[in-house]
Amino acid sequence: MVTLSTDADADADHSDAHRIELAPNCSLTPQGARLFVGSLAAVTFGVAGFFALQGFWPILPFAGVEIGLLAWAVRASMRRGSEREIIVVSEDEVVIERRAPSGSRRTVFPRHWARVTLRGPKPAQHPSRLVIESHGRACEVGRFLTEDERQRLAARLRRLVGKTSESPALAS
Repeated sequence: MVTLSTDADADADHSDAHRIELAPNCSLTPQGARLFVGSLAAVTFGVAGFFALQGFWPILPFAGVEIGLLAWAVRASMRRGSEREIIVVSEDEVVIERRAPSGSRRTVFPRHWARVTLRGPKPAQHPSRLVIESHGRACEVGRFLTEDERQRLAARLRRLVGKTSESPALAS
């Protein structure tokens, strides 16, 4: 999911900046995740309890492991859904900030020398890679976007950043 904003919504440090926020498409809410895991746990333990009463008691630990793994996978998915990438393009620089539950990381490129590249995949089944690079450093953005969103973002960033040693005016 891509959210665009300009000027008034941008950071205080960058008054005439264009701000682009990228977030994974996560439609499952925390309440929905609890309901999902809880309902599957109820069904699984209900069936396991029925078979345990019939004498097949070893099914209970396997049901517990199954629900535990499901809860772990849903939690990992929910944590991944809270990641954000914020790209701020100002007159002088391109700032990429990654925010995740494990911490945040900030990369800054001089806008005048930055280049936006959309690299096609080597195997056809893999997605392309959108990279902002300058002076031998590179930062990939939008890994969780769909291919169409990534191509639109690349076109937008190319208009904002411009070609190497060319900085177009930042218009709304």
